[in-house]
Amino acid sequence: MPQIKSAIKRVKTQNERGERNSAQLSKMRTAVKKYKQAAAAGADNASELHVAAVSALDKAAAKGLIHKNKANRDKARLAKLAK
Repeated sequence: MPQIKSAIKRVKTQNERGERNSAQLSKMRTAVKKYKQAAAAGADNASELHVAAVSALDKAAAKGLIHKNKANRDKARLAKLAK
């Protein structure tokens, strides 16, 4: 555990950001997973879930959670499932 006040604060903020980042990544992965399951099952709401998954990927890329190229690659793969 750090002794210096600024280092203590740094550890605290890193933990807060880490929790926030992992929660946002989890939401993104859940949205993608829901769409993949709906597309495989041929569900009626698959198009709505596709929009939600693409939006989640874009938000994650905008916030720096994932690289923009990974977001675009994943969106292209999801679009293939839609066909």
